[in-house]
Amino acid sequence: MATLYRLLTAEDTSAFCHKVSEALAKGWVLHGSPAYAHDPVAGVMRCAQAVTKDVEADYDPSMKLGAQ
Repeated sequence: MATLYRLLTAEDTSAFCHKVSEALAKGWVLHGSPAYAHDPVAGVMRCAQAVTKDVEADYDPSMKLGAQ
């Protein structure tokens, strides 16, 4: 068994919320609080949310985490 970790990132739009919601629907669990930062080059806010998931497999760095 392995615990997988992902850091989801995107601009602060509804698309980011949908990305996190999709991960939750696939069994990922929120890990910590979201983070926000201003990207001065693009002039937008960016979001990040860590998620984890326990899987019945040994960890392999070639895993496609989003497909788990």
